[in-house]
Amino acid sequence: MSKRVLLIIGGGIAAYKSLDLIRRLKESGVSVRVVMTKAAQHLVTPLAAGALVGERVFTDLFDQAQEFDVGHIRLARECDLVVVAPATADLMAKAANGLADDLAAAVLLATDKPVLMAPAMNPHMWANAATQRNLKALRADGRAFVGPNEGEMAERGERGLGRMAEPEEIRDACLTLLSDGPLKGKNAIVTAGPTLEALDPVRFLSNRSSGKQGYAIAAALSQLGASVTLVSGPTNLSVSPGVKRIDVESARDMLAACEGALPVDVAVMVAAVADWRPSKTAKKKIKKGEAAESIELTENPDILATLSKKTKKRPALVIGFAAETDNVEANARAKIARKGCDWIVANDVSGEVMGGDDNQVMLITRDSAQLWPRMSKDLVAQKLAAEIAAAIGGKATRRK
Repeated sequence: MSKRVLLIIGGGIAAYKSLDLIRRLKESGVSVRVVMTKAAQHLVTPLAAGALVGERVFTDLFDQAQEFDVGHIRLARECDLVVVAPATADLMAKAANGLADDLAAAVLLATDKPVLMAPAMNPHMWANAATQRNLKALRADGRAFVGPNEGEMAERGERGLGRMAEPEEIRDACLTLLSDGPLKGKNAIVTAGPTLEALDPVRFLSNRSSGKQGYAIAAALSQLGASVTLVSGPTNLSVSPGVKRIDVESARDMLAACEGALPVDVAVMVAAVADWRPSKTAKKKIKKGEAAESIELTENPDILATLSKKTKKRPALVIGFAAETDNVEANARAKIARKGCDWIVANDVSGEVMGGDDNQVMLITRDSAQLWPRMSKDLVAQKLAAEIAAAIGGKATRRK
């Protein structure tokens, strides 16, 4: 069966390019359905788009012929990929904020499929703080983007960043997202975020981890076709579509969730797990006058070492993360030997890495070390996922 794209055409002047995109997708063996916003219909006609796809174009959330069986839900689910081209500032704002006042917005809110957006708007609209906030939110939600490009605008004399990517670029991005990927059939665990160790019902010990790097790695592995379980400490992040998320608080909860997800082919332990926890957790809030001068601590289980040293159900590839402030490579190599894992991704966290959007890491194996340039955490995740795909061979681990 051919792959299926649901194309949402927004109301930007670049909408005419979407007709060419339909043709290119169909030439690549992809079946296409089209949803058009009201604004888009002022720029290209449903008749033109319908003639290219060979079926009716969907335009109205309250179409009695379709909505008697909740048509917008079917459209959202009966596809392998949702593409928004052009993705106008208005459509991006609606998607980022969960609005659903028309068919296109309702589909974006209802879909559980990957979403690819091709932004197109005036450079000042693209650079506006509101659009950039929406862009950041959509990326955090796992939405993929192609473009915008820089060039001449429809407005006379206007030039800048805001042109929709060309149809062939969007088609290539679609085909990448639709491909089975090199990790198809593989299973992965990723841990992310901080752990939380309770002192009493309202106080706890934790750390500054945002979870951004772990969530990005989970998304990148999923995009390469892996079945991913993300075991997450408390964060404010949204999980990428297709990734199974298990929420935990303590280190002991995280270990139990990881062991429950076995067997897998690869485990990527990104979470900043607390090394220690209070020996006793008070059942009631500790009053100021009742507080002890010191807190007795006990060591938490070592999740990375536990998974690395399993005699049964050990993942074929176990990767740890090392947050260091000095002697990064030496400390990471010692950690490989001590924990028994296969790789360590080491980074210097003495700056603003925790909570920030960028990272510089060193990938250390038992016999090599690669220092990667500073890049966004999304790009770190994609590069690491590519390394994992190259390393894992043979048959996938079967879940029982």
